[in-house]
Amino acid sequence: MTTFLIPFAISAAAAILAAVLCVWLRPLLVRYALARPNARSSHKVPTPQGGGIAVLAGAFLALALGLWLSPLEGEAGRTLLVVALAATALAVVGAWDDIRPLPAGLRLVLQAACVGFVLFRAAPELRLFPELMPLALERALALLAGVWFVNLVNFMDGLDWITLAGIVPLTGALALAGGYGIVDPLTGWLAAAICGGLVGFAPFNRPVARLFLGDVGSLPIGLVTAYLLYRLAGTGAFAAALILPLYHVADSTITLLRRLLRGERVWEAHRSHFYQQATANGFSVMAVVGQVFLLNLVLAGLAAVALAVPGLPTQFACVALAVMLTGLLLRRFATGPRHG
Repeated sequence: MTTFLIPFAISAAAAILAAVLCVWLRPLLVRYALARPNARSSHKVPTPQGGGIAVLAGAFLALALGLWLSPLEGEAGRTLLVVALAATALAVVGAWDDIRPLPAGLRLVLQAACVGFVLFRAAPELRLFPELMPLALERALALLAGVWFVNLVNFMDGLDWITLAGIVPLTGALALAGGYGIVDPLTGWLAAAICGGLVGFAPFNRPVARLFLGDVGSLPIGLVTAYLLYRLAGTGAFAAALILPLYHVADSTITLLRRLLRGERVWEAHRSHFYQQATANGFSVMAVVGQVFLLNLVLAGLAAVALAVPGLPTQFACVALAVMLTGLLLRRFATGPRHG
């Protein structure tokens, strides 16, 4: 199999495996992991959660198959194992939290341990700003950013298909870049596996969802995605790494800052994200996720331009346009369709 086709084969295999596992697991999840609606939920009827088990299992099984058929050179295989182990550990934390909620402090410590394991074992040589700051400070900031990204993906997983609308274009773009040799094979293969797993899960999470990801899925998906973006930024493509997740980062970060300013307990469930405001302001779920998906496709295109044209003027222009388009969508969600 040619190098070009491997990411696509991994993605297809992950999609098939994840879909099969969703069918197999759903009766068990109905019995043991039912999410019951409350005042802050977006769903109206009890719905099983834990579909992330199928997404991750499908992704990592497909990745293992790809490595068996065409082993990667050097340390790439060991690096993938480190990421898979950390993601699995974080999935266990998420599964426990889905069934019996953990204290916020303990949850944060366990998340930081998993992020740190990836940071120090899977990316020990990676530097983003070697001329600007010492290694210890950069590692501390990377750890903080990684923990935040893990949590923001979890925070954003509050609407049917919303995580797919954010992560599938991102990972799909990186998988495509891997196929064309624009990014390294490790990044392309890992992105392809996560993208395929989410695609296989998509029919079960289609509004109105029959299955949720749960923390068992959103937390490790956040970890793997953060690692992919960190690797991308480490190649010098910092602008592309900033652009790709911009909607999710902006929605969650602005919401967090607003809640902090209001003195709210930010670790508690709420309905103040922009995508949640959108449904309260008259947008249907499909309209919300459709617009988020389209924006993320545009962001992927801008990231591709930033990768293809490395000059600073182009980088700044792509980032500025991405920020503007993201801001317009956030404003549209906050004000409603009549004022968008």
